[in-house]
Amino acid sequence: MPREGGAREAGAQRTRQALLSAAAQVFVEQGVNAPIRAIAGRAQVGLGTVYRHFPHRAELVVAVYRHQIDECAALATELAGSADPRSALSRWAEAFVEFLATKHGLGAALQSDDASLHTLHSLMLEKLVPACELLVDDAVARGRLDPGVNAYVLTRAIGNLCILGPGYEREDAHAMVARLLAGCWLDATTDVVDGQRAPR
Repeated sequence: MPREGGAREAGAQRTRQALLSAAAQVFVEQGVNAPIRAIAGRAQVGLGTVYRHFPHRAELVVAVYRHQIDECAALATELAGSADPRSALSRWAEAFVEFLATKHGLGAALQSDDASLHTLHSLMLEKLVPACELLVDDAVARGRLDPGVNAYVLTRAIGNLCILGPGYEREDAHAMVARLLAGCWLDATTDVVDGQRAPR
């Protein structure tokens, strides 16, 4: 019996990996809102098999991208305490943009109110907002970043700027996020008084 149970578990794991591989391919082609039927067909399994492993679409999306989300969070830890906090936050923001902008439809999904995507929202909040906060707090503490910048709001703003469409591509998202960050930095002739920027 233990051997039979082990074989079933190994079979279930192979099916799960086949679903993740199929979903990753379909998401590239059709976006994260692709029909579950397309994923099942690519994995050569029935719809019931997909839902048995991933009852909600967001669970499948998270499973496909969890490793990259973890990598993006780890990058912030690696960059924290850098001699150049501006460069550190900019590098992290570029990595976050690259993650979102290369995942067709993911930027829009993150801003969606669809209840089925709450798991995805939760993971991004749990992993990436604290990652951004590390770099924001460091830059503020060094007097380089406007203390009015909030990591949660900044992360949401970057996410909004990564919703691609006709005439607005990946390169445009990178450029607009760079412009967004440029407006957050303090220069040598600026102080913040009562939460407002003021010339020295």
